[in-house]
Amino acid sequence: MVVKTALIRQIQGISLAGKTDSSHWIAMDGPPEFGGSDAGIRPKELLLLALGGCTASDVITILKKKRVAVDDVEIHVTAEQRDEHPQVFTKIHLEYVIRGEGIHSQDVERAIELSESKYCSVNAMLRATVPITRSYRIEPSCAAVRAA
Repeated sequence: MVVKTALIRQIQGISLAGKTDSSHWIAMDGPPEFGGSDAGIRPKELLLLALGGCTASDVITILKKKRVAVDDVEIHVTAEQRDEHPQVFTKIHLEYVIRGEGIHSQDVERAIELSESKYCSVNAMLRATVPITRSYRIEPSCAAVRAA
């Protein structure tokens, strides 16, 4: 079993800096009305970035292995959260936007399904507590749009 660690340091108020085993620091903060200086991402928002980044990495890698010519990938993550505390996410939706020419929907669907069911550990951790839905669209590459 691999053990992962994280260090969180208070900068001032609720302004924080965090570092993990990869030794990259990230700023986290809250709004001034809660003692922050609004200088960093909210900790809970990091969950959405982690989910989107995890699945994006998987889908890009899987499509590359399938020799699908992808020019660009975006993941739009939308979440609903409870009004009362703890203000947990109650629904998360992932919209995959895959750009390129000659991309087949079955390749994209399979890559997303593999990420969701096998590779994305963030998805595996979150889906036990919150429903995660998905959709995708395939668009022409930006270069093709500019040429038209």
